[in-house]
Order: sequence, then C-alpha cells, then structure tokens
Amino acid sequence: MKNNTPQIFTNVDIIDAASDGNAVGKTADNLILFVPYGAPGDNVDVQVTKKRKSFKYGKIIAFNKLSENRVEPKCEHYTMCGGCKWQHLNYKSQLFFKQKQVADALTRIAKVNVDDVLPILPSDNTEYYRNKLEFTFSDFRWMPEGEFKSGEPRNLNGLGFHLPGMFDRVIDVKKCYLQAYPSDDIRLFVKNYALEHELTFYNVKTHSGLLRNLMIRQSNTGGLMVVLVVNYNAEKEFLPLLSELQNAFPQITSLMYIINDKFNDDYADRDVKLFYGEDHLVEEMENFKFIVSPKSFYQTNHEQAYKLYKVAREFANLTGKEIVYDLYTGTGTIAVFVSAKAKKVVGIEYVEQAVNNAVVNAEINGINNLSFFTGDMAKILTEDFIAKNGTPDVIITDPPRAGMHPDVINQILKCSPERIVYVSCNPATQARDIALLSEKYDVKKVQPVDMFPHTQHVENVALLELITNH
Repeated sequence: MKNNTPQIFTNVDIIDAASDGNAVGKTADNLILFVPYGAPGDNVDVQVTKKRKSFKYGKIIAFNKLSENRVEPKCEHYTMCGGCKWQHLNYKSQLFFKQKQVADALTRIAKVNVDDVLPILPSDNTEYYRNKLEFTFSDFRWMPEGEFKSGEPRNLNGLGFHLPGMFDRVIDVKKCYLQAYPSDDIRLFVKNYALEHELTFYNVKTHSGLLRNLMIRQSNTGGLMVVLVVNYNAEKEFLPLLSELQNAFPQITSLMYIINDKFNDDYADRDVKLFYGEDHLVEEMENFKFIVSPKSFYQTNHEQAYKLYKVAREFANLTGKEIVYDLYTGTGTIAVFVSAKAKKVVGIEYVEQAVNNAVVNAEINGINNLSFFTGDMAKILTEDFIAKNGTPDVIITDPPRAGMHPDVINQILKCSPERIVYVSCNPATQARDIALLSEKYDVKKVQPVDMFPHTQHVENVALLELITNH
C-alpha cells in the first residue's frame, strides 16, 4: 500500500532566499528544501508538499528559531496574496538578497566577475510606491477560515488580487500598501456600489457577470486615472456607477471603461471609451513629459524608474555623435531620456499602441532626432534595416522577462556597437544573453536597482563594451 503520511523534516536551517520568492532550507543530511515565508537564519520544521529528484518543496509547520532578519508584516493579506512575499524580511536583508540574486546569476550563468556589481540602489519609499494597480472582480472570492457562519447568507463577490495558483478566485482586498490614497477608497467604493446595486461580478469559468477588472493609475503630476473593464455592453447598469464614482472622487482626472467580451483579461485589442476628463495621464522626468494612456507601459515605480534611466544614460556615455538603438523601447521613455546626448535614436517595439505613444512623447518634448518602428524585434532588426537607419554606436536594450531572441543577439554581434546597455527585470535571462554576447563583449559595470520593495524582483543594468581586438 502507498504511504500517504506527509514527510516531515525537523530542524531545517534556512540558509538563503531564492529568486522565485521562496526561502532555501538545508537539512542535516544536506537535502535542499524550498519553502515560502522563511527567512535566512530561521530554524524550522518542514512538511514536504512536492518532490523533485535533487530537492523538495515544502511548507513551514513549526519555528524552532526566528531569524534576526525578520520583521512583522504589515499587510493582513500576507501569505494569502502572492504580491509581496518578502514582507517578513527587513529592508536591509531584502536588498542584500536582491544584490546576491544578480551576482549569483552573473557568476553562475555568464561567468562574470562579481566585483563589477555596484551596490544596489534602494527605493526611497518601501510602501505606496506603485503608480498602477489592477484589481479583479470575482463571484468566487477566497473566504478566510471562520468567516462563514452556518445559516447566514453567503456572499462570495470580491474585488482584489488573484489567489496564487487559483485563477478563478480572488482575495477581497481590504487595504493594500502598494498604492497611495485614494486607491483603497476608490476600490472599496466601487465594490460597495456594485453590491448595493446588485451588479454582477465576473465568473471566469462560465464567462458570466458584468464587472471584470478595475485599473487605477496615478501620475507624479497629480493625475488620477480609473478604468473599469466590463464583460459586455450594459451601459444602463455601469454608467451610473461611473457617474457616482466621479462625484465621490473629484480628484479623478481620467475616467474610462473598456468592454472586453473575450475569454481572457487581455484588452489590448479593445477600444477604450472616455467617460470623463482626459484620455491620458502625464508623467514628468527632469524636463521631459510622457503621455501615459490606459494601455501604455510605464514603469510602475516612477521614482526608481528615474534612477534606473539615469544609470542607463550614464552607462551609455553619449557625446552627441552616436547613433543609438533603443530595443524594446515601449513608449519611448528611455529613448526620449537619452536623446539630448545622442546624434540619433532609433526605437523598436512590437506593441503598436506603445509606439504611437512614443511618437507623441517625442513630439510633446520637441525632439526631432527620434524615429520609431513597430514589429517583431527578431524580424525588424536586419542588415537591411541597419543599412537604412545607420549602424548603431550604442545599443540600449530593455527586453521582457524572457530576454532577447537569439536572432536579435546574433544581429547585435554582427553590427558590433561599441557599447551595449542591457536593462533587465530578470537577472537569469540577462546573464544567459550576456554569456552569448561574451564572444565580443566584456562586462564593465553592473548596477542593480530595487524597483519593487517587499518582493523578490530586481531590475539590473549591465554595461558591455566591445573587446578591442574584435
């Protein structure tokens, strides 16, 4: 008979923090265990939940010793919401392990000397630092143990974040420390209005219910955008909600809605309807202005984004004579930011809406040495394209988490710019790409930047210079 008794390890030392947010535990016989919510320095008992050949996953069932790195998490949704897994670590420890994550990836994958890694740039604010949050409506919210009482009506409607690992359930968020006032008040107002007026919440399995998503964006110029996403066109039901929301929060500068009748939450191909105010926000950075529309990508921590872009500009070391290619340019923020020190900047991006914003951002800043192109990076960045637009002296690249396509890397190697400034949100894929570029390039500087306190995520900027004998 199969033994279903859970395997338990006692006196496990937590020795490290992994890049996925888990803690790394080690048993007396050197077995590695990955467990959530542990802190290096803890000694714990662990129950195994999943087995692999050389390691196991588990959950902490008892603490024998608490780490000095621990602090008390503020958020009542901690351990339920997957957003801020490192709340239990003090900020100094968070920075240490993010720095270590970058150094480990570069050492292990790219074989880079970690002496080139500069001290991580901390975030001045560790709470209320996000300028954008998206919440999900669901008619099947997660219910904490003890909340449901027998014989009482059971209301499962909720508005919040997805429960980790459960696509059809949400945590009904009471308070979130990620976005400043009035984000919480707006979310709770919308939820309470919907409940009082019996508006239906979305069910992802049956594709039924009216209300799907709520996006709140804030800008550093005082703009406040709210976008309601609904499942079908029922304006008589949801327009009164928007009207009441406008009256309750006169500080809203942009109020819109999107009808998304698809079976997924991607509304990139759906029209945005303006209900009130402007159809965009304005962000400022130095003397530049950036238009941010509902579907635009803009760094969600604008204070840290400024630090990140200053590092990228410094690493590019422009004199005004260089042709710069800005790969994965998004809305052109980095391209605009470095344009004054470049002869010419060429931006490439696969999202058409983002490129439209980039063109507008160049225009409103009076910049005429920028040009933008839309399409698949691997298909656009060809020898013909380079012949038409000029061979780059410097390439700045900020790809998605998956890193750069091998064809893009090969084309970079062919055109051999003097410098590559590689901005990444994933040290592992960045290190993989740097290893491929190492046949022609040396890493000269590495600068981690903490964009997302209380999470395991870290941004990193690496400067690569062409080896002179190539």
